[in-house]
Amino acid sequence: MISQKTLFTSKLPNVGTTIFSTMSKLAQENKAVNLSQGFPDFSCSDKLIELVTHYMKSGFNQYAPMQGVLALREQISSMVEELYGTSYHPETEITITAGATQAIYTAISAFVKEDDEVIVFEPAYDCYTPAIEMNGGKAIYAQLNQPDFSIDWNVVKKLINHRTKMMIINSPHNPSGTVLSAKDMAELEKLTNNTDIIILSDEVYEHICFTKDPHQSVARYKNLAERSILVSSFGKTVHTTGWKIGYVCAPAAFMAEFRKVHQFLVFAVNHPMQLALADFLKEKDNYLAVKNFYKQKRDYFIKLIKGSKFSYEQSTGTYFQLLKYNAITNEKDIDFATRLTKEHKLASIPLSVFYHENVDNKLLRFCFAKKDETLEKAAEILCSL
Repeated sequence: MISQKTLFTSKLPNVGTTIFSTMSKLAQENKAVNLSQGFPDFSCSDKLIELVTHYMKSGFNQYAPMQGVLALREQISSMVEELYGTSYHPETEITITAGATQAIYTAISAFVKEDDEVIVFEPAYDCYTPAIEMNGGKAIYAQLNQPDFSIDWNVVKKLINHRTKMMIINSPHNPSGTVLSAKDMAELEKLTNNTDIIILSDEVYEHICFTKDPHQSVARYKNLAERSILVSSFGKTVHTTGWKIGYVCAPAAFMAEFRKVHQFLVFAVNHPMQLALADFLKEKDNYLAVKNFYKQKRDYFIKLIKGSKFSYEQSTGTYFQLLKYNAITNEKDIDFATRLTKEHKLASIPLSVFYHENVDNKLLRFCFAKKDETLEKAAEILCSL
């Protein structure tokens, strides 16, 4: 083994391996049913695979354009305009990324400078704060209310000052499975009006929203769209998380800065898969039908666990369901999640890891993007506790 000298100080001293990798590894080691990390255990469309194969065999195996394949950007522009009423120019206002995490990191890198403050709502997806800190910024936390994970906009208002550069919103929300309402967007609009605050809107579950009202994208609101960077992902919509292809929509001036960073982080994204997605998404059902598909999954999972001691509020978005376990044990959520994986062979994600101070509300997150037989095995275990 090579001897090691200490030649550096860590830029992220409090960051280790993500909880998603940790729990999936634990699930694998213990041969547990894995409802922890958010990926389907079923295949994507055969037609989509055929399209990728077609473009590979047709010779599209070299670099794609840095901004992304134009046909895919045009398709995204069309989808966003039809769904939300805002037109993003495919050449200057849309960029294809290597997944949403890269898009979020790139957006933060492009705009957040030393000592800038970024408002983050907790529980928060775990890639936000490290990206802020890597770029010299400071995360300012606003806790979502319990038990409904709503935003107290009066609290948010008090956090805003001259150093506030950005605010990160996430709807449908991972990990809570809740969604922002039109009223929330009106409050956000009012709060950021006449400021220089940039909104980074993580909307990767945009097509998995179960409420009567449609998904409230920043693209629906002219005043918000003008100051927002919208991030989404194909992985959640077409069941291909391993492809790591996402996209960003933003005003041209924002996008020009975004691309300055993007070109040196990634440069270009998988070429034949972009072309395949452009063709596949021309059929509207390939993205619009995902809502009902996952609603059926959610309803089936809830039906299966009705006899258990867990309590819950039904998820209104994403493919995650939170379960409260305080009627079963008083253990810390990390300890219970670990024991559940090792002793009962079912993996989940403890919610406290999504808080910078590890707030423990006795909640575990379960992914229901699984085959029915997988959900049945998981529910049998949950009902036995």
